[in-house]
Amino acid sequence: MTVNNIEDLVTWQLARELNKDIYVNTNTPEFLKDYRFCAQIRAAVGSIMDNIAEGFEREGNKEFIQFLYIAKGSCGEVKSQLYRASDVGYITNERFSELLSKTKDVKEKITSLIRYLKQSDLKGKKYKQGT
Repeated sequence: MTVNNIEDLVTWQLARELNKDIYVNTNTPEFLKDYRFCAQIRAAVGSIMDNIAEGFEREGNKEFIQFLYIAKGSCGEVKSQLYRASDVGYITNERFSELLSKTKDVKEKITSLIRYLKQSDLKGKKYKQGT
């Protein structure tokens, strides 16, 4: 299947869903009082979907892979921040587990996409013949 728009990419869709979930869960009095931490986790989760999108729009597999690695790193940052949020009581154990699972799913999708792109004979739109 050819993906022509970032909105069609399942990896980006899952990152967007995680982004919405983090925003909802950080919109609490405890989190909002801790402005720096709230801004940090929101920036990290936004970085996941933004780097997937930016890499996709570069239209070359090498650049896309590079941005996917950055997005994967941001998943690790969100994971660490979820532990911090749980440790200080900003989120319940149940929400922590749900958000951690979603973060893991996004990371696994990114890893699979990287693997696929590395093995693909297509090197991206900008390398197609005749365009």
